[in-house]
Amino acid sequence: MIEQTLSNNHPELREAVRALCAQFPQEYFRRIDEQRAYPAEFVDALTQAGWLAALIPTEYGGSGLGLAEASVIMEEINRCGGNAGACHGQMYNMGTLLRHGSQAQKERFLPRIASGEWRLQSMAVTEPSTGTDTTKIKTSAVKRDGRWVVNGQKVWISRVQHSDWMILLARTTPLAEVKKKSEGMSIFMVDLAEAQKKGLSVRPIPNMVNHETNELFFEDLEIPEENLIGQEGQGFKYILDGLNAERTLIAAECIGDGYWFIDRVTDYARERQVFGRPIGQNQGVQFPIAEAFIEVEAANLMRWKACELFDAHAPMGAQANMAKYLAAKASWEAANACLQFHGGFGFACEYDVERKFRETRLYQVAPISTNLIFSYVAEHILGLPRSF
Repeated sequence: MIEQTLSNNHPELREAVRALCAQFPQEYFRRIDEQRAYPAEFVDALTQAGWLAALIPTEYGGSGLGLAEASVIMEEINRCGGNAGACHGQMYNMGTLLRHGSQAQKERFLPRIASGEWRLQSMAVTEPSTGTDTTKIKTSAVKRDGRWVVNGQKVWISRVQHSDWMILLARTTPLAEVKKKSEGMSIFMVDLAEAQKKGLSVRPIPNMVNHETNELFFEDLEIPEENLIGQEGQGFKYILDGLNAERTLIAAECIGDGYWFIDRVTDYARERQVFGRPIGQNQGVQFPIAEAFIEVEAANLMRWKACELFDAHAPMGAQANMAKYLAAKASWEAANACLQFHGGFGFACEYDVERKFRETRLYQVAPISTNLIFSYVAEHILGLPRSF
């Protein structure tokens, strides 16, 4: 492991997470990937150790940590060869519930989530016809006889089959009736087991990574009135806390991936002999690895800045977006170098390079695409005209 860098902070936390991850070696994740299964044992172990309750205050049974510490947990899972995508939803969903849920909601949900009785791993925002144009969502929630009735469709909603609860964004006031297009949306807690009995259909979407994701169909699904989080119509503003936390945690996971690839390829390049010398002696091998390492380190700095601002309850949308962009790019470059210099062995499943290569590629696309990040920075930071 590379330890002489700015990544080597929170040492006790890192060692504790690594000790748990050591119980689930890369062979475990390789088998889970081959079977297209869910790492339930790993997620349960993380839960019982308290790591998935990192952001929950101590009075509700959590660890009372900040996003910085949560990001270290996610980073170390990936750095140890695992895939935090199976469980990171519970981390970033906390931002929405903690900051905007009522006292009664916190008392109802947080202790059960902290103990592992309930999993909150899913957030339903994206729709087939709107993508990242969130203000145009068509899923509606209409109040009727003291309940909310939901109709619509969502897509790319992850971990539904392994969650007890889901955060849902739906339009409660038609777009044509609001002054600002970001208004008129609300967020709800959805009991997934109950919902699938009376109005929610789930269709799994097979994909190139072992990442459980689904298309959802809502047909007159009734949600209790008390499951509305915060004020009606303010859901888009609330959901941003969760999305910014998500982007920052994804950045941390990519940083973990980046260090994993660099560790793996530098070890291999020192040992692999071709034409009577280690391949790592060649500058054509050295330079791409060194460049990838530099980019991972730079992304790491932006990750810490985003965490610092989030934990201070300060605006940090720009930093979250930039951290996600830098880290996803850095991990992808590290992945390319690792695969390239392993040669044919990089394609062999037993080396885990191809699995991690596929996993880290996802973050060039999700949870927000590179082009949307460019647009955000151009408009909101540089003051250029809106491009869409």
